[in-house]
Amino acid sequence: MPERQRADARRNYARILAVAEEEVAAHGAGASLEQIARVAGVGSATVRRHFPTRHALLEAVSRQRIEALSVRAHELSVAAERDSRGTLLEWLTDVVAYCVAARGLAAALAYEGPSSDSITENACSAALETAGEPLLRRAADDGAVTQGVTVADLITLAVGVVLATEHHRDPAASAHRLFRLAVTGLGPRPDGEVTGVAPAERRGCG
Repeated sequence: MPERQRADARRNYARILAVAEEEVAAHGAGASLEQIARVAGVGSATVRRHFPTRHALLEAVSRQRIEALSVRAHELSVAAERDSRGTLLEWLTDVVAYCVAARGLAAALAYEGPSSDSITENACSAALETAGEPLLRRAADDGAVTQGVTVADLITLAVGVVLATEHHRDPAASAHRLFRLAVTGLGPRPDGEVTGVAPAERRGCG
């Protein structure tokens, strides 16, 4: 491909991605690809050439959030003196918070569809699996989590909670409440608290 064509393709990609970020922020995972093309000033075919599926576009839009969550996992993993279960759940609570705050992120982390054999085929989820593995391994070594649980399981749980509550009156509060319930089970605690998970009102999205 001639250098000028490559430069044009790079400019188109950057313009489409910038518009896509705005459209997904405004309309969520269902943002119109045709509208993105119109605002970016390119044809629909150009959008689909750069992003052959909606999921590919959502992954690109979510890349910075995924990188931030990966960095956060690393920061927590080197805090060796901290409670391993609480540290793992703190990171997962961040994943929930980011998914609530960043429209389209939960969809980017979800399965692409029936043709997907594994969640690891999803680039966003694969990155988070890699980032979260040291946290889970440490918790497993401490006997703080059930044997056989995988990071993919936990991401699927977090994403499912976010998608199930996205149309609630207060999605953030609902998502955090259900996630805390999921990770502690139905048994009541005398103090009413959930070990290792800070209340939603004290959590931020970063």
